[in-house]
Amino acid sequence: MIEVEVKIRADHEKARSILKKIGAVKVRVENQSDTYFAAPHRDFAKTDEALRIRSLDGQAVLTYKGPKLDGVSKTREELETPVDEVTTTRVLHALGFSEAGIVRKIREVFRAGEITVCLDAVEDLGEFLEVEIVAENEKDLEISRGKLFELLKQFGAGEKDSIRISYLEMVLEKNNI
Repeated sequence: MIEVEVKIRADHEKARSILKKIGAVKVRVENQSDTYFAAPHRDFAKTDEALRIRSLDGQAVLTYKGPKLDGVSKTREELETPVDEVTTTRVLHALGFSEAGIVRKIREVFRAGEITVCLDAVEDLGEFLEVEIVAENEKDLEISRGKLFELLKQFGAGEKDSIRISYLEMVLEKNNI
């Protein structure tokens, strides 16, 4: 699966109003806690990869995110699997992985046709809007990105507003780590 994603800063009150106007449907609200891991054999910051365990409503998912595939969005291969958080953390530690940082957020999830829209209130960082769509292959990336940027026009945003760094990178930068 290739997750085509664009993130921007957004005022959630205004964004909710726009989402209502365009007929987006609120799906759920999630309290997410993401623990990111550093690998002992390579520097994920240099390879532009990520490995995390996301805790959500008593469940946990291990996610690997590959390097970004373009210069304007956060498009990348993403692999996920449900895990037992405690056991998986112990396995990763036993293999030499260490915790790189934690990102906590409240995410409101909406559907606007085939596009998922997320309003993220990220602890210590503020309010963001993410739009994402799943592409089956790399041939569909340009079309998928176009759909996302077309939707973002409704929010007064374009390619110049796209934030390509992760929440983890923002948190580490803010804390001078």
